[in-house]
Amino acid sequence: MDSPRQAKNLNREPKRSQNRSSNPPQKDAYSRLLNQHSSSKFSLYQEQYAKDTAFQREGQLPSTPFKAQSERQNIPQRQRDQVPNDFSDSSDFSPSSMKSRGEESSLSLYMEKLSTRSTQQDFERKQGVSDRQRWGQRRDTATSQDGDVESGEELGSLKPNEPKKYQKQQKKTKDSPKDVTSKETDPFVGRPQSPNTAGTSGQEQEKMKKSKKKKNSRQPEEEKSGEETLQSGVDAQNSRPKSPYGKEKKLQQPRASSAYSPADKSKNRGPRGSKKPVFESYMTSEEVSHGLKRGELLQGQLRINPRKFHDAFIPSPDDARDIFLDGIVARNRALNGDVVVVRILPRELWKVVRSDTEGASESDSQKENTVRPAQKKTARTPRPDGVSEDQCSDQDELTRKMQNTTLTDTGEHLEDPSTPRPNGEILQKTAKVVYIVEKKHSRAVTGFLKFLPDKPFAMFSPVDHRVPRINVFLADCPEDFCSRPGDYAKTLFICRITNWAADSNFAQGHLAKTLGQAGEIEPETEGILIEYEVDFSEFSDEVLNCLPKNLPWTIPAEEMAKRRDLRKQCIFTIDPATARDLDDALSCKQLPDGNFELGVHIADVSYFVGEDNALDAIASQRATSVYMVQKVIPMLPRLLCEELCSLNPLTDRLTFSVIWTITAEGKILSEWFGRSVIRSCVKLSYDHAQSMIDAPDKMFAAEELPPADPEHPIDEIHRAVLNLHSIAKNLRAQRFSGGALRLDQLRVSFTLDKETMMPQGCYVYQYRDSNKLVEEFMLLANIATANHIYSRFPQLALLRRHPPPKTKMVDELQELCDQLGINIDFSSAGALHKSLNTNLGDDEYTTARKEVLTHMCARPMQMALYFCTGALKDQQLFKHYALNVPLYTHFTSPIRRYADLVVHRLLASSLNCGPSLRLSTEEVQKQSSRCNDRKTVSKRVQELSSEVFFGVFVKDCGPLDSEAMVMGVLDQSFDVLVLRYGVQKRVYCKSVTGLDSFRHHKVGKKSELTLIWTAEDHEKAPVEQVISIFTLVEVQLKADGAPMKYSALLKRPEDNESNT
Repeated sequence: MDSPRQAKNLNREPKRSQNRSSNPPQKDAYSRLLNQHSSSKFSLYQEQYAKDTAFQREGQLPSTPFKAQSERQNIPQRQRDQVPNDFSDSSDFSPSSMKSRGEESSLSLYMEKLSTRSTQQDFERKQGVSDRQRWGQRRDTATSQDGDVESGEELGSLKPNEPKKYQKQQKKTKDSPKDVTSKETDPFVGRPQSPNTAGTSGQEQEKMKKSKKKKNSRQPEEEKSGEETLQSGVDAQNSRPKSPYGKEKKLQQPRASSAYSPADKSKNRGPRGSKKPVFESYMTSEEVSHGLKRGELLQGQLRINPRKFHDAFIPSPDDARDIFLDGIVARNRALNGDVVVVRILPRELWKVVRSDTEGASESDSQKENTVRPAQKKTARTPRPDGVSEDQCSDQDELTRKMQNTTLTDTGEHLEDPSTPRPNGEILQKTAKVVYIVEKKHSRAVTGFLKFLPDKPFAMFSPVDHRVPRINVFLADCPEDFCSRPGDYAKTLFICRITNWAADSNFAQGHLAKTLGQAGEIEPETEGILIEYEVDFSEFSDEVLNCLPKNLPWTIPAEEMAKRRDLRKQCIFTIDPATARDLDDALSCKQLPDGNFELGVHIADVSYFVGEDNALDAIASQRATSVYMVQKVIPMLPRLLCEELCSLNPLTDRLTFSVIWTITAEGKILSEWFGRSVIRSCVKLSYDHAQSMIDAPDKMFAAEELPPADPEHPIDEIHRAVLNLHSIAKNLRAQRFSGGALRLDQLRVSFTLDKETMMPQGCYVYQYRDSNKLVEEFMLLANIATANHIYSRFPQLALLRRHPPPKTKMVDELQELCDQLGINIDFSSAGALHKSLNTNLGDDEYTTARKEVLTHMCARPMQMALYFCTGALKDQQLFKHYALNVPLYTHFTSPIRRYADLVVHRLLASSLNCGPSLRLSTEEVQKQSSRCNDRKTVSKRVQELSSEVFFGVFVKDCGPLDSEAMVMGVLDQSFDVLVLRYGVQKRVYCKSVTGLDSFRHHKVGKKSELTLIWTAEDHEKAPVEQVISIFTLVEVQLKADGAPMKYSALLKRPEDNESNT
């Protein structure tokens, strides 16, 4: 029995013969083809073509080779986008060409062109190119704007480098042959006809076409070099090479709609011949302002995951889980730290997050994994240098998004995204960047140059994978780079991004500086400073001219008359042994009634740094000193930091003092603020003070301590230190019983060679009683100052607040602790501190577990922030969560923090011993924000400096063995805290030597890895090791091939051990 399609074709056959025998007025072959398409998208073109055909029959030719194209410009944008460029721009079907060849020849030529186009489409589909992509649109939606359902089955459904199998049988036209194939393809089909060929005859066009075929056959598409693919524009975006990030998973038909609507696509589509946009155009500032007011848009600071650079987040305004931005396309050229405006995507595109709080797995695999010898070298897959644009294209982003985001088969929507789904999963909001408010990232990055043959530019590969690759013109590279690129393979450069076009995955930039060899401390350090915009230049003459000229400087007599003279009192400093900027000192004198007069004395920097001069400007810009392992980048010139303001021993110095009358139990009876003059009697280090605390009855000899003022004997200083320690213990006990929290995390320190400044030793910094003594009185002074300036200037006070931890992360951590049987109370800061410090024991295992818990509890904590009290209306937001006090500020370090200098000016004005304030609320808030930014940068630079030195230390002194405790378990790796050095590392199972296999499984919601170690000899059975959170293991830190990098390798357990 004939099929309906066969019957339909038989019915059409007489009509076909009739058309050949009779001339008028039948439709030509191209019109019959268009008539087969049921989509409304071709209706507009049909009407235009009918007009042109009428012109042809009447002998009136259009004024242009293809009038439809010219008149198409007058069509509204939305309707014009519905006309497929692949047909409308082909000159082979123009009315003029059809007339010149006659009906029979035109039909023959049309069939040949149709065959060529069909073969071209087949070829492109095999390369992963859909029709919609060739028309300048993304085929990544399940439903189009007009409601038409579109197939998305080919997205990610095939293995890399394999031809696609069509899921749908294409409709055959009544005129098309059953098998239209061609061994060669014409890449020029579908392109606009050039003017010089518009009027050629059919034979001439055939010759030209054959010539092009021969030329193209010499360089087939699949034989392009990687460098050509790197910058091949649309071709690169349309190809689908194997992903460098791992094997692609076969996907179901996408249920979610695109992150970009058809309206977005039409808005971004450029003129014909231009590259297809990779990124969406930014909204205008007016659109952003209106969207924020209406609540359609959100603003926040972008954070990009340094381990998974495709993942980015902004804080959620409702204290819920952070909003997720999936991939570089969603980030829309924003970099880490930028303040951005985002639009929340439809719920269908929200990310599914498992409620398992122990950590996201690397894959969903639960099967047993066998460790092959080839995999034992490394399990990490860093971003390769040869990655091409198409590997980061929006098509690939959607594929990865569909791999990582699984929606329910029922398609049901959850009213509350935080409500657990039936399988314990919740939805996380996703968004895309539509505007960059402030580019806080410096756009300067360290990295390496790679030579690209036959290209006018080199590729700059940043060390930080969160930054895109950058094209640098060869003229900007070293002179001999092209002839000797290998000489620069390990040379570290600084590159600044100058532009990032919307149609490219790569930015453009220029080389700012050649740093030196990667892996050396000084080039690495300089790169860090430049990348984070730390100003380490010398101070200008204009700045230095603001300092006193006559040296050595002495306090003017008129200034002495304005201050309280404390030079006769026993006042001393306690600082690190290497400190040079001594900005705080202490005093403690016992009174006849048994109480104490206790003073905190802070260097009066505001006396030397006047408002609105060049010195003040550079200090406000730097905002903080930056402390690195081997040096300090000062906020102020060294003449101030180390001489004029530093409270050096046996030298008269100007100070701001807070003096209390206090009981031995720590109860404050009275308080005084004022400007003073002191003369420190000795410079003690923390080690000196600790030795006094540890030996309260010892009589110290003069040679055991630094030089001291003869008017204050050593035993007087010793007694003052002991009194301070006693009061500090009572104050500390009161603070923590009142609800304060302190999380002491392990911190690595180094001993350096005095000449080379290279690391000679490495140890975990010990926080001892002498540190606690100084901390306690600095806190007391800061709290007192905060209350004082706020009472005098309720709209101008610069304070420091600490928001409570993120509720969602705390809830997840609480759930994890409950699963592990650990009783941790997260209800308040005080409850958390008590849980971490009571009834945990003091054995080795319990101590290590406390360190891991402390690190885990630090993750939900937010950063403390400077702010102006007039900028926040709700006084409840002033509170400092960790200290559990309503008001707090920074007053005690004006040499190294600009915020403290502002507080000093406020304090002086409130006491009528300084100039009247000229600051507004807006100015104080702006400076507060600047201080917050630079404080964050300073902290990060300090961490990176430690990483550099530790990487050098491992390379020079390693391998290093240490005990470690497991902090989290994934399905192919686990994270550990290395207890001897205080560093966190990830151990990859496939990198472990001697491991036969491993398997990941769950015990309830607790992840575990079971490792099977190969038997050392045939007489022994394989060793089984269970890895779960809080498991103690032995690891070895070993340098990698890359500069400054090292790995943590799991050591084989003893055969008789059972690590659980």
